Amino acid sequence: MDNTSANTHGITQPTSIPIQQFVILAFVYSVIGLFIYLSIFSPGASALTMKNGSYIIEMGNLNTGAGKGSNGQYGLTVTIGQTAPGLFSGTNYKVRSGFQYIYSIIPFAFRISPLEINFGTLTPTNFVTRTQNVTVENGSGYGYTVTIAENHQLLVPATGAMIPNTSCDGGTCNTTTAQLWTNTFAFGFGVRCEYSIGSTCTSDFTTANFFRPLADKSASQTPQAFIMGTNVTRSKTETLTYKVNVSATQEGGDYSSVVELIATPTF
Repeated sequence: MDNTSANTHGITQPTSIPIQQFVILAFVYSVIGLFIYLSIFSPGASALTMKNGSYIIEMGNLNTGAGKGSNGQYGLTVTIGQTAPGLFSGTNYKVRSGFQYIYSIIPFAFRISPLEINFGTLTPTNFVTRTQNVTVENGSGYGYTVTIAENHQLLVPATGAMIPNTSCDGGTCNTTTAQLWTNTFAFGFGVRCEYSIGSTCTSDFTTANFFRPLADKSASQTPQAFIMGTNVTRSKTETLTYKVNVSATQEGGDYSSVVELIATPTF
């Protein structure tokens, strides 16, 4: 698991009200990598499962030889002794059977960019947005899920001043359901996944300008899914939009929080 975080500071309010500083930032991401494996047995075959506290083997046989060899002129992967190694394909299917095909499995990978979001100077009743790309590579046939949460709401640690999470225009959005947020007198901090045709964003983001508040881990709220892939994918990128809006009475200070994104393959 790889964790990365960052912080930024700065910002002043207009001279018509006391000087204030608002900020946002610091994103942590966690990557979970898993080995994925597929067993295929014909109806008439019998297989033996062997296991103890350290391993489990679900195969009809142990190969007499398998591995990967190479030199400056060639590369070779081989399976010896397996009942039916090889590539089998038809109109609607493809089966890769044998140790050597392990190398063709798509590794699970997860990237976000940028790692830091800075909203700069905030002024009352003016939305400020920033975007971030989330990319997943996934070899699991059952897809994957990416969840999101924050360590706490936007906070000035020294004073305890806080920018609350959004409740959207009608006060009806929550950590699992996005709603319209375009009213400049609806204050707070929220996020949306930019939905498009073929998108893996969850269905509550299909309408433009629909946002959610983030799950607050300091309030024991559970991280929630905002991306759900359902198939194998070599690379899929979604764009997140973070939005913040403050009132004229918001206390000044450097506000920050850490957002945690967790990607997990599904079996």
